[in-house]
Amino acid sequence: MNLGTSNRTYRQLVGNGLIYSVPIFQRDYSWTATEWDDLWQDIEGLFEEGGEQEHYMGYLVLQSKDSKNFDVIDGQQRLTTLSILVLAFLGNLQKLIEDNLDPEKNQQRLEQLRNTFIGYLDPVTLIPRSKLNLNRNNDHLYQTYLVPLEPAPKRNLKATEHLMRKAYDWFFNVVKQKFSVNRRGDFLARFIDSLADKLFFTVITVNDELNAYKVFETLNARGVKLSSTDLLKNYLFAVVHNYGSDEREMNELDNKWERLVGLIGSDSLPDFLRAYWNSKNRFVRHSELFKRIRENISSKGEVFSLMRDLENNAHIFAALPRSEDSLWNNEQRRYIQNLRMFNVRQLYPLLLSAHNKFSEMDFTSVLRLCCVISFRYNIIGNLATNEQERVYNRLAVELASNNINTLQELISSLSPLYVSDEKFRGDFSEKELRTTQVRNKRVVRYILFEIERHISNNSYDFESESYNLEHIMPESIQEGWNDIEDKDHDQFVYRLGNMTILNKSVNRDIGNADFSAKKEKYFESEFSITQRVANENSDWNPERIAKNQKWMARQATAIWRIAQLD
Repeated sequence: MNLGTSNRTYRQLVGNGLIYSVPIFQRDYSWTATEWDDLWQDIEGLFEEGGEQEHYMGYLVLQSKDSKNFDVIDGQQRLTTLSILVLAFLGNLQKLIEDNLDPEKNQQRLEQLRNTFIGYLDPVTLIPRSKLNLNRNNDHLYQTYLVPLEPAPKRNLKATEHLMRKAYDWFFNVVKQKFSVNRRGDFLARFIDSLADKLFFTVITVNDELNAYKVFETLNARGVKLSSTDLLKNYLFAVVHNYGSDEREMNELDNKWERLVGLIGSDSLPDFLRAYWNSKNRFVRHSELFKRIRENISSKGEVFSLMRDLENNAHIFAALPRSEDSLWNNEQRRYIQNLRMFNVRQLYPLLLSAHNKFSEMDFTSVLRLCCVISFRYNIIGNLATNEQERVYNRLAVELASNNINTLQELISSLSPLYVSDEKFRGDFSEKELRTTQVRNKRVVRYILFEIERHISNNSYDFESESYNLEHIMPESIQEGWNDIEDKDHDQFVYRLGNMTILNKSVNRDIGNADFSAKKEKYFESEFSITQRVANENSDWNPERIAKNQKWMARQATAIWRIAQLD
């Protein structure tokens, strides 16, 4: 990869004759007063006594095939805002000139700062030659009004243009307020000149879109969230633009993209694109997704076909983590809720294909199958997900390509992921879930209430606050449990066999009491699994916990099963 990385101050970025352009289809300017104020507070802190010497502005990802002209792939919001901030200082200098305050020197200062940080005005046409060029929705206002310091109109502007105009007014006013006591051009100029050396970026320069996407993937993997969706959008729009599309087509594509982002969310869009792609094509990881899209989508027709298909699948993907979505019926909601609790997303490509392929009744069966497999494979077995993900991808593609046409064919094809009864019972019998974690606590409650429903035929809301999860051997050992050694407590307290359910008030009353005191309350419990603990045990120790858990494992094998695969 032809890639360069360096730390550069704002002066080094814009004070050296380089030209920066936001790709014409890149995201519009979107910062608001919240971000403006955060930036201004950070800047003022640099000039306070004992303040920091410099302020880190984050990553800039630039793309260039020469050493002078750069496309801004990530960082356009910050660069645009800093440019508007400089223009607000220039506007205040111009106001000093208009008020006849040292006009000749202040005019020199204004022109020098403009040439250093903004660009220059053609002396004949007064057309700006800017160091920064914005996208198609922002550049007109920027070049026509902000750069020449002309009053911007307040009507007939796009929403993003209103934001830019407001940004200029906001910074103009805070600068005016800051220097209201000393209205001196040298103070204004000195502030900007010093600030340019105090703000610095980490600049990553790449030579094409594919390398830029790899940068996004690498930084995102390290916890630095960048907008890889902007790069994907820019590529697709550039393909259409290069085929000579008219403004109507570009606006339609823009509307489709915005609807997609609005439904999925910008941060989740790469996950959706990958799930969608893997539902119809050979398995691809995030790091190769952009390359695969670029290889397969290279014409205007292919872009519009992709966008239509993405729209058709987006509402399904958006609903998959949300059991409350109107797309689901009551039974489906329960399965969707469970899958979210299990935190299993590897099956999303399969669910996309299955929803497009099957009737509502058969799709409901697919959801149940996925819940059972996920419970056996992921929750209890804790098995590696790499192979699981590839199996789901293969079956999704076979559904999409009509190689699998019936529910029964799909069930048979899922057999590699269906953990056998023997292994499942063994895994369940040894399973420990530390309920100090919120997710584990929900899963344990789910398991216990499902076993209760199985043996008593009574259904409860496992998330109801009326019921508590009860650790029979308490999490905190006190009097009455002296015969339990520390090592046994550590090993067995979070085993499934040591847990049951109680009415909230009963659980509060017995607290960490000894087992004989707890038994009296267990006998009176409305829950059969809790009564069973009292009926089957005279005392409570690791051996009894293990025996109880083996019994639970037998019940679980009967509950979470796919009869056709037994």
